[in-house]
Parts: sequence; structure tokens; C-alpha cells
Amino acid sequence: MPVFVDKAKIFIQSGKGGDGHISFRREKYVPNGGPDGGDGGKGGDVIFVIDEGINTLADFHYGGKYKAENGQDGNKRRCHGKNGQDLYIKVPEGTVIKEAASGKVIADMSHENREVVVLKGGKGGNGNMHYATSTMQAPKYAQPGQPALSLEVLLELKVIADVGLVGFPNVGKSTFLSKVSNAKPKIANYHFTTLSPMLGVVDLNDAKGFVVADIPGLIEGASEGAGLGHEFLRHIERTRMMIHVVDAASTEGRDPIEDIEAINEELKNYNADITSKPQVIAANKIDMLPEGEQAEIITKIREKYEPLGVKVFATSTLTGKGIQELLYYVSRTLSELPEKSVVFEQEFFPETMIRDAEDAFTVSYDKDTAEYVIEGPKIEKMLGYTNLESEKGFAFFQKFLADNGILDELEKLHIGEGDTVRMYGYSFEYYRNADTKPVSEDEDEEE
Repeated sequence: MPVFVDKAKIFIQSGKGGDGHISFRREKYVPNGGPDGGDGGKGGDVIFVIDEGINTLADFHYGGKYKAENGQDGNKRRCHGKNGQDLYIKVPEGTVIKEAASGKVIADMSHENREVVVLKGGKGGNGNMHYATSTMQAPKYAQPGQPALSLEVLLELKVIADVGLVGFPNVGKSTFLSKVSNAKPKIANYHFTTLSPMLGVVDLNDAKGFVVADIPGLIEGASEGAGLGHEFLRHIERTRMMIHVVDAASTEGRDPIEDIEAINEELKNYNADITSKPQVIAANKIDMLPEGEQAEIITKIREKYEPLGVKVFATSTLTGKGIQELLYYVSRTLSELPEKSVVFEQEFFPETMIRDAEDAFTVSYDKDTAEYVIEGPKIEKMLGYTNLESEKGFAFFQKFLADNGILDELEKLHIGEGDTVRMYGYSFEYYRNADTKPVSEDEDEEE
């Protein structure tokens, strides 16, 4: 029998963008062949998609790494690198994807969210064919592809049902579900017989049907991790109302009202919003009480909860007493509730990781060339939209270096007056408060 798995942690990574290519036309009868390096391909996305054919996270039980394909590098003759293949990860409906470290929601795979791009692949870099200008006709620089993004995510399955059955173990929830729906749960007189949530569809004549989830039995301390039931508290979050099944006959020596109070306290401790959901009480196993005692215990429960707006039904899953009345009441209550699907809002945005990566830069010293080197996407972006040949452009360039702390980083490396600084296709001599313009390495060579 397949294991029901409703929680898993996996590592995902998008594809890196392919690097742009550096090359020049070398054709026999073409006199002034220019740059013809092609662009790199886009890296593959990581996409989560709902698969109606699966209902657990068993495929991810042992974790694993899931990586999209990298984009291919560009090539000569303006050839574009092949885009990386997207990676599709199939999950059951109701899966909530969270950033593992913070527990914040990235995506809720339910209802309208059938397919979600969680990590975007890196853009391919431009080849050197894009960088030719009137003053730099042979650029020896191509743009690197954007890096891959990686993330550890937590997958949590929260079943989608209209009604949740809650209560202590062995109060008759599984039997109740088997009597009212097409579900076939295991039924026995043990604690924690139900080791996974069971779903059943209730069909009613002249009334709208609904989906019921049997949540494994809770015990006191469940919200703090005691017992097995606490593992499944998350499944109650999506339900619109609850049927609280209680052992009215006290077959295990517990007081039914104390049981109801204890379970409600566990629900409140787990998530206070759950206690605001409509609730109905099924005072079950009344067939095991003499008629006089039946009336006494049912009256006692009704006097406690019906003034609070909680309807109480005396039920017996053995004889069927009270079951139909309860089901029609639940159907009417659901029809009066707003048709609002429980979808968890996004709290963590992976694209912020992209912005952080684009803001990065490095400052280092190259001993082989005796040059200080500035690199990073932020620098690259600045060079793409700044004309360093103009006086205003160079003034902007100086301010950019100062505002972003790059001059401070150079001075931490003990840069001296007249030392050479290199960044991609440009180099310049460093002077404090200098107005010397950087020049292209290619222009230097041509001169």
C-alpha cells in the first residue's frame, strides 16, 4: 500500500543563461568583417504544475535535487544558443510551496493556480555583435548569462475539502465517513487507526453534496507535536466547516464535554482562525447507552454548546440514527457560507533573489596584470546605458562608483594614485577626485 506523504523538502534550481559569444567575421571576400558573436540561450524555468492523478507527495519523500537545463552559449556567425528546457514538477492539488528557511508561502497549488513558475531561468548574455560602436568597432567583450537561482523549498499538502471531521481517536470518525460517503477507510478499535486524511464525497437527494475529510484523531498536546494527529492539523485549514465527532457514551471513560473542549483548544493553539469556522457536534455512539442516559447526556451537551450557535446531533453510525439530519444541516450551512476558496497568499517572492544578485559586484586585485578589477551584474548594467565617452557620462560614472561604495572597496585594497582599474572592456588610471576618462581596451590597442 502506498505511503501517504503530505510533507517534503526538496532543492530546486533554475537554468543558467548561456554566455554571449565573442567572434569576428573572417570571410575571404568580406573586407571589413565585424563582430558576429551570437547571444546565449535562456536558462530553463522551474515550474510547478498540478497533476490530478496524484494525491500524495510520496514522489518527494526522500527529498532530492531538481534542476532545469542551462541555456547554451552563443556561437559565431550570430548563432543564438539553444534555450534551456524548462523543468516541470508535478504535485497534487492542495500543495503549498514554502521557502524552507523562513516558512513563507511562495505558491499555493490549488483552485486557479494550476501552473506556477517558481524560479525563472537566467537570461542569455548578449554576444559581442551588440557592442560595436563608431569608436569601438572590434569589441572583445560579450555579456555573460545570468546565473541560475537555487532554493530549498518545503512542500506541504493541505487537502481540499468542504468539511473536516475532527475528534479524539476511536470516536467513530472513520465509520461515520464510510457510512455517509464512498470512502473506504480502515476501521478498527485502535487509537490512530487513521494514519492519513481520508476524503469522501457525500451525495444527498434534493440538496447539494460536499466533500468530507476525516482528519486523523487528535489528542491533548497535538498542537505542540504530541501524538500522530498533529501531523495532519494543516489539513483542517482549507475546510469551510467542521463536524466534531465525540464519544457520547464515554466508552473509554472520558467525559464528552471535556473531549470537545480539549480538541477545540488544540485547534485554537494551532491556528486561531480555525475556531472561527462553523462547527456542528455529532454526539456519537448513543446506541451504546440506555435510552434514559441518552437523553441526559445529549441534553447536557446541547445546553453547553447550542447557546453558542453550535448545533448538536445525537448520532449512531451503527444504526444510522441522526446521520441524515446532520448531513442536510451541514449542506444548508455550507450553502449559506460565502463561496470563498481558502488559498494561501504569497509571502516570499523569489524574484527578489534576482534583484539581490543583480545588485552584486566584486572588487579584486589581479596580480598577473597588476590591475584592480571591478565585476558584477550591477557594473555590467551601468556600462550598458552609460556613454563614458561624454563628459556628462563620465561624471555619472564617477558618482556611480562613489555612491555604490566601489571607491571605498578599492581603497580598502590599498589602491594608489595612477594604478590601473579594469572593468569589462574599459580601463582607467585611478586618481582621487580625477577627471581622467576611462578608455576602451580596444581603442587603446588601435591607437
